[in-house]
Amino acid sequence: MNRRAFIGTVAGGLLAAPLAAEAQQAAKVARIGWLALNLAAAPQVPEAFRQGLRDLGYVEGRNVVIEHRDAEGKPERLPALAAELVGLKVDVIVAAGAPHALAAKQATKTIPIVFASGSSDPVTDGLVTSLARPGGNVTGLTGLGPGLVGKCLEQLTQAVPGVTRVDALWQPGAVGKRTEEEMLKGAEVAARALGVRLQFVEARGPADFDRAFSDMTRVHTGALTVLPSAMFFNERRRLVDLAAKTRLPAVYPGREFVEAGGLMAYGPNLADLFRRAATYVDKILKGAKPGDLPVEQPTKFELVINLKTAKALGLTIPPSLLQRADQVIE
Repeated sequence: MNRRAFIGTVAGGLLAAPLAAEAQQAAKVARIGWLALNLAAAPQVPEAFRQGLRDLGYVEGRNVVIEHRDAEGKPERLPALAAELVGLKVDVIVAAGAPHALAAKQATKTIPIVFASGSSDPVTDGLVTSLARPGGNVTGLTGLGPGLVGKCLEQLTQAVPGVTRVDALWQPGAVGKRTEEEMLKGAEVAARALGVRLQFVEARGPADFDRAFSDMTRVHTGALTVLPSAMFFNERRRLVDLAAKTRLPAVYPGREFVEAGGLMAYGPNLADLFRRAATYVDKILKGAKPGDLPVEQPTKFELVINLKTAKALGLTIPPSLLQRADQVIE
């Protein structure tokens, strides 16, 4: 081999190596597992997550594939569906709630899990060791922030001036024990500060709704605050319909209730939580360990008011409250 041919061969080899590496990297397709309890209940949630991925340069079918598993409203199916995703050897599992994340955590100790939960404390639920240092293979975002229930009560008393009794609809066990205790205590403290009498009304399942609203009607409750619960979220249309039927002004923990016809809501934007979840997935796919990624709490809450519902209830929402609203539905 002459000198020119030798140099050409070496140069070609040097060029081919990085090109081959780039081709191999380009061919890498990330596989994400999506574990949901009921996709039909909130179709905007997976779409928000996909938008978050698109913003980060991911294109479905080109460099990312999402494997959806839907329990169709049956929590008992979550463990088997989580096991399916583990069997597919996905790169990361996105869990759309605390029960989903727990099922995934029981199914794998190695595949990273990212949760985005609107009504859960990941520490008391046993998902992470602490918010700052999750440890293990789980991290994500929680929608519960300090003072949420108290702020809901404050907004409600402003929307219904002169109200003296407010009932709080809650589902025992909907959140971790510590979170539940703090939430109920916070509601009582806020009620005393606002000068209203607060009564808690239990609803362990949809079968309790009619009885709960009947009880509230019988004692002439002036207004209602609905505490965070995944079950309440999934049954939001029925809750909103019952509040309208009993002419009970109500504040809910998420905009989806107001979009279904509820009076008002104050809480974190659920779609935004899942858009932000995409950034966690991106970091993990690029090598970050979930145990090193702090769990984020919401920093921005939104107030949404439905004026059509207010009119049906005979309420005039004060201009000061309307000015603070992030969205007014007319």
